[in-house]
Amino acid sequence: MTLRFGLRRSISTSLVKTMAQEFNSSAPATVTSTVTATDGSVTSTTNKSLWPSVLRWIPTSTDHIISAEKRLLSLVKTPYTQEQVNIGSGPPGSKVTWFRSASNEPRFINTVTFDSKEGSPTLVMVHGYAAAQGFFFRNFDALAEHFRVIAIDQLGWGGSSRPDFTCTSTEETEAWFIDSFEEWRKAKNLSNFILLGHSFGGYVAAKYALKHPEHVEHLILVGPAGFSSETEHKSERLTKFQETWKGAVLNHLWESNFTPMKVVRGLGPFGPNLVRRYTSARFGEYSTGQRLTEDESKLLTDYVYHTLVAKASGELCLKHIFSFGAFARSPLLQRSSDWKVPTTFIYGVQDWMDYLRADEARKNMSVPCEIIRVPQAGHFVFLDNAKGFHSAVLNCCRRFLPPDPANYPLEEGVTSV
Repeated sequence: MTLRFGLRRSISTSLVKTMAQEFNSSAPATVTSTVTATDGSVTSTTNKSLWPSVLRWIPTSTDHIISAEKRLLSLVKTPYTQEQVNIGSGPPGSKVTWFRSASNEPRFINTVTFDSKEGSPTLVMVHGYAAAQGFFFRNFDALAEHFRVIAIDQLGWGGSSRPDFTCTSTEETEAWFIDSFEEWRKAKNLSNFILLGHSFGGYVAAKYALKHPEHVEHLILVGPAGFSSETEHKSERLTKFQETWKGAVLNHLWESNFTPMKVVRGLGPFGPNLVRRYTSARFGEYSTGQRLTEDESKLLTDYVYHTLVAKASGELCLKHIFSFGAFARSPLLQRSSDWKVPTTFIYGVQDWMDYLRADEARKNMSVPCEIIRVPQAGHFVFLDNAKGFHSAVLNCCRRFLPPDPANYPLEEGVTSV
């Protein structure tokens, strides 16, 4: 089913009030009971619930996620189309079952495509771990002026299908994401596109480009995970910490696939408050760049909560892709000599991902490679400094864009390493 929305920049007061009530209200809930008497008469009684709303579980589902997505994207004024792209139940001809659950039902990738000028190059955007495509809400308008922007929720995340996760190795787990993306590409009939991935999405995008370089015209890796190797880059401090009882406990939790999402689910009705505290702190009080507005914060909180507490699926990739300390089990640095697609790395200056790993990889690449650093930005550079991020994307893609008198320069302070 395809839905088309003409979006507005402003958010109605009633919408913001509704969101505020859902997350902040602690007034006693009202329960209406209908009683049928023996004579056939019906009476209604209204009582106050013993449980305040803050203690009631806020349910979620794919419909809740899509609704939250629609509310968040109402901040974007470029019209878009939302669709669930059918990718089947597994790779054609494959006998493996990791792609399926017991039901063997078809899988869908939640996809949004923004209106663009005819002939615009296609830019596919892939989110990171514990995120979804709505995290790019501050970027869609600016990028849609130059690209045909398509953003997806990876299999097992956001509003996409969440199959039972039965992968048992790094190879199977990588195939889960790479092959599902390839089936999505086929369903969308895309041949040549610019592929942008953030954090874990950058890892998936890079692995995809290594396997299917013929489809990717340019690769943009935004604060990508997966370049650091445990054997080469593990610090002495982390090694010593793992030798302590605290480190041993955390390492055990990691290897047991205990994810942050399980904490949010376990808190039940207290989960929304935890998510609100995180978003208001990370993108507000402790933001390294432009803070979220009050409306943005409320809508993003709602969206993040519903995407996190839905059925565990793609999140369970964590221990198979990374060891404790976020070191890749199959580091991209070791594949840098195999690179076949021109690549641009974009990092926030305050990003905890180390751009020096990208610099190491670049030395072994035989294709053009550039590293751009954006000031006043951390790991979520596209939210912290959206203008700087946009200038970096346009600058690195200028060969695909029509001639412009300004020649797509980098914003002041944005530097090419």
